[in-house]
Amino acid sequence: MSTQTLPTTGAAGNGRKPKVKMERVNWSGTIILILCAVTVLLPLYVTISMAFKTTSQAVDGNAFSFPSPISIDGFVEAWNLTKFPVGAGISLFVTAGTVVLTIFLAAFASYAIVRNWDRRLFRWSFFYLLAAMFIPFPVVALPQIQLTGRFGLDNPFGVVILATMFQLSFSVLLFTAFLRSIPIELEESARMDGATTWQTFWKLIFPLLAPMSATVGIFAFLYAWNDFMMPSLIISDPALQTLPVRQNLFQTQFSNNYNVSFASYLMAMAPAIVAYLFTQRWVMEGVTQGAVKG
Repeated sequence: MSTQTLPTTGAAGNGRKPKVKMERVNWSGTIILILCAVTVLLPLYVTISMAFKTTSQAVDGNAFSFPSPISIDGFVEAWNLTKFPVGAGISLFVTAGTVVLTIFLAAFASYAIVRNWDRRLFRWSFFYLLAAMFIPFPVVALPQIQLTGRFGLDNPFGVVILATMFQLSFSVLLFTAFLRSIPIELEESARMDGATTWQTFWKLIFPLLAPMSATVGIFAFLYAWNDFMMPSLIISDPALQTLPVRQNLFQTQFSNNYNVSFASYLMAMAPAIVAYLFTQRWVMEGVTQGAVKG
């Protein structure tokens, strides 16, 4: 709740206690925060409650009612229909590969660009990457489908490569902002001690990039884990599809079993929520440090 402290009145030296006024509540800001919280928490409550209902409770027309009795039948059926372990394993492979490649490639590229900014090639490379941010995947989907099919990359590995490329521009933008806040004197001291450029990056710079690496990693994780369009267009074998695509493929089998649908959605989004809860401290640290130079 946003508050504003009012100045106190009264003399402290005349033996009387100073008068302390109540803090003024910023009601406009508080109301906006409450509305924002409701828009997130209310759909989340409906998703959780519907997932634990029985089929008869899910179709009674009252989405806000509490499940009674609590049932996990929806989770069991969704687990079997979508072959959840297989889909989750493929999604985890795509997500982990995208996160690792994005962090390392973006860190390498950003370090080269920032430390060679006076050279035209590196400066224009940065502008090229920024321009690539404005090219959505559907615009280049058809050429990408043809290329991946021709080179035998119409599989999860091809999705990892493409997802990394599409995440690279934004990640380089974040890393370059963070690298400019690291004093160049640290690298000069390392070179005076005999460290090479490669050693300086790995042993000095890259550990300092840990907060921003967490930020880049969580963005890449959310993108790769929740992406539907790219895997559905690139992966040709339905047995190798990621979890979001499997949910869409088996959506017709859910029929009016809303508890099965919501249970499937809840299982799919749980890893992303858990990942953010474990990394939110580093994410906020990376965002705040990257925004302030010095």
